[in-house]
Amino acid sequence: MKKIILLLFLTTCFVSFAQNKQLLYGFNEIPQSLLLNPGAQVSNDWYIGIPFLSHTHVSFGMTGVSVFDIFADDGIDFNDKLQRTIYAMKDTDYFALNQQFDLFSGGFAFGKSFIKDKYLSFGMYQETNAFIYFPKDYAILAYEGNHNNLDRLFDLSDLNISAELLTVFHLGYNKKVNTKFTYGVRGKIYTSILDIKSINNRGIFVTLEGDNNFLKHDFVLDLEVQTAGLKSFLDDENSELGKDMKKLVSSAFFGGNLGLGVDLGFSYKLTEQWTLDASVQDIGFISYTKDLEHFNLDGNLSYEGINPLFQETEEGQTAEEYWDAIATDFEDLFEIDTTYSKYTTARPIKFNAALQYAFGKKNSEDCNCLLAQEAYQNRAGAHLFFMRRPKRPQAAISAFYYRRLFSGLGIKASYTLDSYSYTNLGLALSANIRNINFYIAGDNLLKYQNVAKAQSVSLQLGFNYIFKSNEE
Repeated sequence: MKKIILLLFLTTCFVSFAQNKQLLYGFNEIPQSLLLNPGAQVSNDWYIGIPFLSHTHVSFGMTGVSVFDIFADDGIDFNDKLQRTIYAMKDTDYFALNQQFDLFSGGFAFGKSFIKDKYLSFGMYQETNAFIYFPKDYAILAYEGNHNNLDRLFDLSDLNISAELLTVFHLGYNKKVNTKFTYGVRGKIYTSILDIKSINNRGIFVTLEGDNNFLKHDFVLDLEVQTAGLKSFLDDENSELGKDMKKLVSSAFFGGNLGLGVDLGFSYKLTEQWTLDASVQDIGFISYTKDLEHFNLDGNLSYEGINPLFQETEEGQTAEEYWDAIATDFEDLFEIDTTYSKYTTARPIKFNAALQYAFGKKNSEDCNCLLAQEAYQNRAGAHLFFMRRPKRPQAAISAFYYRRLFSGLGIKASYTLDSYSYTNLGLALSANIRNINFYIAGDNLLKYQNVAKAQSVSLQLGFNYIFKSNEE
């Protein structure tokens, strides 16, 4: 069973993540928008997320290629399409995955007397992240081989991969200072269940004409793979489904490797109609101290391969014994050093900022006066997103339009420019039926008729029980 779980986890890593949630950010009717900006304006008195249904998010992305580019039934030979893709992609192209699932969540307003100017939110969610840069030199070497690439230096630092499975417990505080300014802070406790990283690799590989054989292979190696939470699965030969699930659950609830983090955010009304808000997420770290295993391969190595003819050996040596000796020599040459040292990693910091303009006043039919809540039916603006990555930041900019159709129903549309696409159209809807809130949001809608052509797809949905602070 442990092998099945490992295979599923690694397969997830290679499926390919875009953590930009431009549709949810600033959609304040949805309580989960506080996860993106703890200083957002709050529009409810309290809420409870329906357990296991309050927030589900899945997104994947790949730059430089789509599944359709390689596997389309278009009459072009597969090998030709594969070759074209390998040479067209760059070593800064990447594949990414993000999945987030709320286990429980809630929030409530409080304050002195009838003025509730503070808001406390809390919850716990499970998250999966994977990020892989395209290892271009590895791909060329695998496709062409080394025989036709004499004297070419292959860059082994192209291998850059990280994948993790974790849970996050969070507690947020939101304070409305006055009618213009609101700020917030959210503390986080990270519990890492599984972590795999290979991001600090260096080295080269070159094939030369040999002195004692046809070819000579020179390696300058400094390669490393760090794992946490994986060793116990691989070592347990008597693993069973029930035992593995119990181990995962135990690790999820503060039984794994722990870390701390904080989110900061604010919202400020520049004028009655202009609003600026921004947030920084995941300023923090995880310290890995349990269930560790590191694999290191370093040194300067030279290998001239095997002789094409059997060498003269002791009488009675069989061909199988000869090849076993060759395999032993090869393993000795590439000896992997295994260690169990502790390590700490910083969280991938994310930054959001938005500037929006509200227009279209809603008036009361009875007194023809401006309603205090949701005074404007429409909002339009721009949203900027940055995320720290190993080689360069991931960035996106969106233009959005929000429309409050009627009491309890709002929609938001967005157009996003990012490293995946220049034609990303998204749509989100939030509906309140009595005290039940339902929302759904999807990106790249133009590609839904053939998802294989999409370089990124994102879907979010959830259910909450909400008690409004003001009746309309």
